[in-house]
Amino acid sequence: MSLQKELTIIVLGLIGISILWTGWQAYTMTRVGRGPLACTEEAKLCPDGSAVGRTGPACEFAACPETGAGDYKNIAYSIEGVPVLLVNGHAETEIPGSVSKKVTEYFGNMAKGDLNKDSIPDLAFLLTQNSGGSGTFYYVVAALQNPEGMYQGTSAILLGDRIAPQTTEIREGILIVNYAERKEGEPMVVRPSIGVSRYLEVVDGALVAREPNNQ
Repeated sequence: MSLQKELTIIVLGLIGISILWTGWQAYTMTRVGRGPLACTEEAKLCPDGSAVGRTGPACEFAACPETGAGDYKNIAYSIEGVPVLLVNGHAETEIPGSVSKKVTEYFGNMAKGDLNKDSIPDLAFLLTQNSGGSGTFYYVVAALQNPEGMYQGTSAILLGDRIAPQTTEIREGILIVNYAERKEGEPMVVRPSIGVSRYLEVVDGALVAREPNNQ
């Protein structure tokens, strides 16, 4: 092979390598400018009602917020014999034969203390429930905590319709709920003015009424 042919082959080889290198550089610069591939705009519904999308290099769904028995606003309570599961302190249940829904909400007025004599602090607070009408019914419930930090809801005790809640306290294992109600026969437009103190306790895991003189 002549020297001229050898030089021609070398030059063509260098040109080919240069073209490949230039193409690779252009591709990588384009990828850098574009950034990572975008994930599809899908959403997954979480148990608490929120939604999460795909994220990360593998475009996997993000983790849902943690809820469960470790959160007293995300467990079930029994109201009028019907289990009601709260999700972030809220629940909606169907009313048979009606287009309205029964709405249960965390109201507050929380008290903290040992209610079942296991030396572990429990919680007590008020819930409200309405069915789309003018009435708003107030209930008191307890969330009993176990050694693992999990809560179990009790049955609810009805306090009244459109009362005026005041304070809730736990004293030596006794739950005391203070509120104002109307005189018997007074219309609902009248502001509650009669002070009431309800005494309750936990017996075998259930919240029950207790007479004040039995303290």
